Parts: sequence; C-alpha cells; structure tokens
Amino acid sequence: MKSYSDSYKAAGVDVTAGYRSVELMKAHVARTMTNGVLSGIGGFGGLFEIDTTGISKPVLVSGTDGVGTKIKLAFLMDKHDTVGIDCVAMCVNDIICCGAKPQFFLDYIAIGKNYPEKVAEIVSGVAEGCVQSACALIGGETAEHPGLMPEDEYDLAGFAVGVVDKDKILRPETQKAGDVMIGIKSSGVHSNGFSLVRKVFDISEKTIAVRYDELGMTLGESLLTPTRIYVKAIISLLESVKVKSIAHITGGGFYENIPRSLPKGLTARIQRRDVQVLPIFDLIAKAGNVPERDMFNTYNMGVGMTVVVDAADVDKAIDSLKASGEEAYVLGELVESDEGVIIE
Repeated sequence: MKSYSDSYKAAGVDVTAGYRSVELMKAHVARTMTNGVLSGIGGFGGLFEIDTTGISKPVLVSGTDGVGTKIKLAFLMDKHDTVGIDCVAMCVNDIICCGAKPQFFLDYIAIGKNYPEKVAEIVSGVAEGCVQSACALIGGETAEHPGLMPEDEYDLAGFAVGVVDKDKILRPETQKAGDVMIGIKSSGVHSNGFSLVRKVFDISEKTIAVRYDELGMTLGESLLTPTRIYVKAIISLLESVKVKSIAHITGGGFYENIPRSLPKGLTARIQRRDVQVLPIFDLIAKAGNVPERDMFNTYNMGVGMTVVVDAADVDKAIDSLKASGEEAYVLGELVESDEGVIIE
C-alpha cells in the first residue's frame, strides 16, 4: 500500500494505522464468513447473496443500535473484546422478534486515535457476536476523530439485516387471552440503563474493582458481561412450535418493550414473585434506592427476551429453549386489558 500522508498524520489522522487495523482484524472477520458472502473486507460495499431456498416471499428486516454508555466500563477496565458482542446483540436480537434470521452485519467505530491493536480487539468482539448469531461481518468503518473525542476513547455502533418469509412474519394479532408468556434469562444488565448504573455506583476504577459475594465477581466484571444473543435458540424454537410474538427486553424494561409485542386489548399479567430477578438488579436497586417500578421500567431484571405461545405449547417451547442452552420459564399470561403490562 503506497497511500500515506505526512500532512494528514500531523493533523491527527494516521491512514497507515488504519491499514494496519484492517490487517489485524482480518482473522477475526474470517470467522464469520458464511456461504452468502461475495466480497472481502476493503471494498466500497459488502456483497451478500441471500439464500431464499424455502422462502417464497423474502422480506428483509433491518436493525441498528450501539452499545451506549456501557462502553465507559470498557475504557475503565481497558477491556475491549466484549462490547462488540453487545453491539451485535442489540441489533440481531431485535431482528429475530419478527421471526427473521440475521444474514449480515456491519460495524462503525469512531475513535479518538487509531491504535490498531485496540481496534482489532473491538472487532474481535463484533466477530464473536456474529459467530454466535450465525451472521457474516461483511464490512464496516473505522473513523479516526482527533479533537472530537479523547485519544483513548471510542464509540461503537452497528447495523444488521435479516430475512424472513412474508408468510412467516410473527403477527401479534394472532394472540388471545389465555396465551402464555415465557421469559428467557438474561446474562445481566445487557446494554441498557448504564447512565443510571454509573450514577448509582459512582463508577470509577475503584468502585468497579469491588467484589460482591452475591455476584461472585467484581462489579466491573458483572456489568461488562456481554448481552446474551438469542438468535440460534429462537430459530430452533420457531421450527418447534407456533410462536405468536417475541419481545426483546432492552431500554424501557418490561413496561416499554412487552406492550410492543402485544395487540390492542391484551395485556401481559405477571406475578412479581415469578420473575427470577438476577442479583445485580437487587444490588442496583439497593445501592441507588431505586423504586421497583423504575427498575422494571429501565432494566430487563433478568429476562432478556419474552415469547408468547399457546398454553398447550408451553412445555414444548421451554424444552426447546433449554435444549438450545437457554434458561426459560413461565413468566405470565395474556389477559383482556389495555394496560400493556401488569406486575402484581
């Protein structure tokens, strides 16, 4: 590569560092290659041929998101190989709520100064997320932004595309009173509500190093645990039973996300004692004196995803999820009401 510019480097952008980053990340990207990939990293666009075998009316489903202020934990712990998993998870977990199978992913890294090894570490997490969701990392962008952000900081966002047969798109209107809502366990806080987390614990290098017996690890290790990716388990579930709706429990918690998966006139009635709350959420509530209503309106509380099925299919659905390595249980039932969610 003959491209270089001393003038641009003096202004804070080292294009040769960018080329080095690409070389270092290639091995990670290679892990994600699937049969549909038609182009390698470095072109002007990522080419992907969608396999429409068995799909009569292919519909593309897209999703985009970032990691949010959770990324501050990565800075403090100088650990950058997990936030990429979060980035992928936030996109692909949304896509599967329509019944779609993720096909490919692209990332965008804005960084104060391009340290190739750090960029490669970030991309290693993105690649791991793609492997977990069986989608290909077909492109991305690393943009060096001197003067816009500190040299040792960065932001990360992504974009994913999936495909579903039009006749198999999940339709909430098929739900009825008496249907059962299943909760699938989360891995922790996932990637939402970290502005409140940082305020509650006054996050710093000192506070994240504190070990809590109820967590079995330090606060930082718990909080940086990557978002669980449910793609493979949900795809298997869709092949096993008739799933009526799926909700990804992200920012807004139960009260914002569950109603998005329900038709007008139906409400999810959940018994508080049935929610298997993870210790990290009890710790947040206690440390910050956060009201329970606010906790359920901000965090997943231990439930990363909900699935609604007919009452007759509950056992089969839970067995399928457990066979895929997920912890799942009956969370509640649908009743006639316009409240969206009732937690009793």
